[in-house]
Amino acid sequence: MNIKPGPECSTMAEVRAGVDALDRELVALLRRRFDYMDAAARIKPERAAVRDEERKQQVIAQAVEAAAAVGLPVREIAALWETLVEASIAYELEKFDARDVTRR
Repeated sequence: MNIKPGPECSTMAEVRAGVDALDRELVALLRRRFDYMDAAARIKPERAAVRDEERKQQVIAQAVEAAAAVGLPVREIAALWETLVEASIAYELEKFDARDVTRR
């Protein structure tokens, strides 16, 4: 099926096809983002460095600013990024801990 841009959709089948295609792209982008978490876990010298609240707030603020610039609901984007960043931290901690186990 040809994926149409949202404004050109006239049926729910077209909308759903577009959403499904975008979801696949989002998952691929998340894989790329988590690749950076893999790198961070490899690079950071100590476990305590994984959680950086100042950086977390900076990342969320940047997402909110970008969302506002394109007319997205900033409260919802802030909540989504809070979840994303916390998931990233948990993932990085897991990778950091696995790194230390393999070094023993």
